[in-house]
Amino acid sequence: MFNEDDLLPISALQHLAFCERQWGLMYLEHIWAENVLTAEGSQMHEKADSGETEVRGNLRIARTLRVRSLNLGLTGITDVVEFHRIDTNSTDSKSNSDNIGVTLEKIEGLWMPIPIEYKHGKPKAEYCDEVQLCAQAFCLEEMLDVKIPAGIIYYGKPNKRYDVLIDKKLRNSTKHLIEKLHKYNKIGKTPPPVYKKHCRSCSIFNICLPKAVSKNITAKKYIDNIISDAENSEDGRGK
Repeated sequence: MFNEDDLLPISALQHLAFCERQWGLMYLEHIWAENVLTAEGSQMHEKADSGETEVRGNLRIARTLRVRSLNLGLTGITDVVEFHRIDTNSTDSKSNSDNIGVTLEKIEGLWMPIPIEYKHGKPKAEYCDEVQLCAQAFCLEEMLDVKIPAGIIYYGKPNKRYDVLIDKKLRNSTKHLIEKLHKYNKIGKTPPPVYKKHCRSCSIFNICLPKAVSKNITAKKYIDNIISDAENSEDGRGK
């Protein structure tokens, strides 16, 4: 069990999964920079972050719920949690012995919480968005004493919701990353850079300087990379 003062932000998991150095610069050194992608992402979150509650028949939508897990040492705010009414007439729903749903104050029936995470861009090859969603599910499960089988990630570029199965594989991967997050935070040292293709989309690319700072790069290689980037930029403008 963790103390309240030891809880780490769920959002840090997404950054750690995307890039360990990005996590260190942001959460240890408190470095942040806006770019077009982050600005557009903030704009897209405006409604999700409104804190409003909406009712649509058998669906209740709660925005910006504060969640935490003392078992895992996490805290954060969800974008959206949808509560879907469970059909209590079905055979599988007559008993709540398996924690299939929760009761809501002054509202009849059982309700299944489904966390929804909003992302500006498109689905990623990495699993960083999925672990953030899974961590939110962990917190809701602990707080509400319920089992959450799935969540949803909404991506702005395709303007589409994607169902995410919160299965054993994702749960194990997320728990492993949570352990790494606490370990790295305790060490308190920013990891070294590892230049990858997705570095260019990072808002703190020009602060991180992965090509210049990387241990495995020579001075000649660094200069070659700079020249290559400049030539590619010129070719792009020519087109």
